[in-house]
Amino acid sequence: MDRSHAMSGPSIAELRRVGQPEHVRTRAAAEHWVAHAYLRQISPYLTRPLVALGLSANQVTWLMITAAALAALSTAWIGIAGALLAAFLVQMQMLLDCSDGEVARWRGTSSPVGIYLDRVGHYVAECGIALALGFRVANGDGFGSVNVQIGDGWGAGVLEALADPALFLGALLALLVALNKVENDLVHVSRGQAGMTAMKDAEQVRVPTAGSVRTLRKVAKLFPFHRIFHSVEMSLLILAVAVVDLVLGNHTATAALLLAMVAAALVTVAGHLAAVLSSARLR
Repeated sequence: MDRSHAMSGPSIAELRRVGQPEHVRTRAAAEHWVAHAYLRQISPYLTRPLVALGLSANQVTWLMITAAALAALSTAWIGIAGALLAAFLVQMQMLLDCSDGEVARWRGTSSPVGIYLDRVGHYVAECGIALALGFRVANGDGFGSVNVQIGDGWGAGVLEALADPALFLGALLALLVALNKVENDLVHVSRGQAGMTAMKDAEQVRVPTAGSVRTLRKVAKLFPFHRIFHSVEMSLLILAVAVVDLVLGNHTATAALLLAMVAAALVTVAGHLAAVLSSARLR
């Protein structure tokens, strides 16, 4: 490589060739639709300066984790501004998620640490936004006033705040989102501990063998409510209901979203468990 190339960094075409190989672009589960739709077209333009600055792939992943945490914090900020900021930060999280892999492939530094940090980032985003949605509803008084008397003292205000049902539902939603993600991760853990090879990232491996579960999976594909627990979908839904709240002059739409997401998460976690156990993922 000549000196001018080393100073300017790789070209966009080189980053696409090395950082976005076919096996990455065609993964069954690892690529979100926003990556296919537009982020993979944009990401090399971010990856190029990150490489030129000398950042490692793991350092880029830490930037992704930071964006994820800030998105969750922004979600708790009641009003349209918090929802807009959260949606923007989630897009940045996903863009950095594309770039960290491209940096790793360009530098040839892919590692288990990078995979681990990447998963931490997605847990922070998705569980954090779910938890923050409960705070958002509580701050907006979406379920109405909760008159709970817990005595006097310096801790009384904290205890009364924690008695808000919105906070409980937000915590429950965060737990269910985490369980839904854990059901995927435990497949890899179980295969590894059983001495099996890594699971092939292909659609045919995920198809349930049990007829009833396979039918329910087809229904879920027609009405993919189970996909709303990704940070992108959650942030866009929260932004949409924030607009409705702005029009209505209250926060009932956000409260209704929280209730609907908890109900959908309960169904999703149960269905996901059934799908894993009846597919070839553990065989």
